[in-house]
Amino acid sequence: MQEFIKIHERDNVAVALRDYQQGEKLPIGNTELELLEPVARGHKIALIPIAKGSHVLKYGYPIGHALQDIVPGQHVHTHNTKTNLTGVEEYKYEPRLEANPYQLEKRTFMGYRRKDGNVGIRNELWIVPTVGCVNGVAELILNRFKAEVGDIAPFENALVLKHNYGCSQLGDDHVHTRTILADAVKHPNAAGVLVLGLGCENNSMGEFQEAIGAYDESRVKFLLSQEVGDEVTEGVRLLKEIFAEVQQDRREPVPLSELKIGLKCGGSDGLSGITANPLLGQLSDYMAAQGGTTVLTEVPEMFGAETILMERAANEEVFHKIVHLINDFKQYFLDYKQPVYENPSPGNKAGGITTLEDKSLGCTQKSGNSAVMDVIPYGDRLTTKGLNLLSAPGNDLVASSALAAAGCQLVIFTTGRGTPFGAFVPTMKVSTNSALYHSKPHWIDFNAGSLVEDVSMKDGLNAFIDYIIEVASGEWVNNEKNEFREIAIFKNGVTL
Repeated sequence: MQEFIKIHERDNVAVALRDYQQGEKLPIGNTELELLEPVARGHKIALIPIAKGSHVLKYGYPIGHALQDIVPGQHVHTHNTKTNLTGVEEYKYEPRLEANPYQLEKRTFMGYRRKDGNVGIRNELWIVPTVGCVNGVAELILNRFKAEVGDIAPFENALVLKHNYGCSQLGDDHVHTRTILADAVKHPNAAGVLVLGLGCENNSMGEFQEAIGAYDESRVKFLLSQEVGDEVTEGVRLLKEIFAEVQQDRREPVPLSELKIGLKCGGSDGLSGITANPLLGQLSDYMAAQGGTTVLTEVPEMFGAETILMERAANEEVFHKIVHLINDFKQYFLDYKQPVYENPSPGNKAGGITTLEDKSLGCTQKSGNSAVMDVIPYGDRLTTKGLNLLSAPGNDLVASSALAAAGCQLVIFTTGRGTPFGAFVPTMKVSTNSALYHSKPHWIDFNAGSLVEDVSMKDGLNAFIDYIIEVASGEWVNNEKNEFREIAIFKNGVTL
């Protein structure tokens, strides 16, 4: 088992794979490097002298500059390293595309083919409130429906997509709420949807129906609570109509080209960019070879690594979309007089991540090496297969909800510190280290920590693909078992 790792030959730091004490020695080639201070797992150790003001290199790229002279064997972290990031920048189109190492394997999963041609990996019943005022009514309707029907199969689950919005919002916030909820109504994981309104909200039912566009009228129903005498009884009646329509729903073999996977990380640590995120990168390349789709988001966690994504733009048009994606989000920070580098979080720092570049270079490992085929504005739905970038913040719930709203049937979430939440689609947790996997088996679904122990990337990827196919074919992940399902919508403006 490795005890430390130098990720790239250009690096001047190594990452500790266990806790080290002062005075311990690391074998570096034919010599030994004595540690001058304790270094925790996931944290960085200087391998060579790093002069004050010069770059600290990890992943082969600068993650910041030294605030003081750093000598070999010292701990390299926030006390002696600072970000290089500033504000909005100009970029030049310099494409560097690599060949995909994977081949088409024609593997399938068992999914639900919808009338519009889209494919779901779950067959669920959702109540989507147009406004937070009716969250409680939605729960009453759903509970009475389940009590009266008993066995809800072939529905595999039933839930209310509760949220706090839909009224007293202006501008983009109002549009975001309407758009994300409309995306949810048309999500292929939902076999049937009841859209439940109050009747006086800004997110009016008429405008909301226009935002949805074409839909299956036998499986999507609408109810305004103020326009009926007993909204619970009427809601149950509509759910029973939907229930009658789904009785013949069955899974069928579907090619992996129909699978859309969201890529997300949170509670990262120093191993995120070494184990779990590179594993997702290999998966992303594999999915591209199968004609499938992966989506990378968390735009602030691309800052400092954005040029790597720009070099992989499929064409110049996509390059300019990436430039706008990055600079528009930086401008959002600047408009609120906030620094673009106010990241990583305290938990990230405790896990060994020093600067936003450090975090971003690890975060973007999830995208692999394939070409970036398109960039999606927040709230838009996927139209292009292959690797896509999605505009959304780093916040776990908001970004995961945005991935689901874009059409991802599954979100894969890597974490070094652990988190129990789930979006309104299956949210698979992948641990960056084995200690987390063993301490939180009720949160974590797959262990990537073994990749620095006794499992090769090839074997780890094969096991991971097999597991993803099982989940896409119906196996529940922990957030589903725990009934942790959330929807969060990006808010940026005034509340009336």
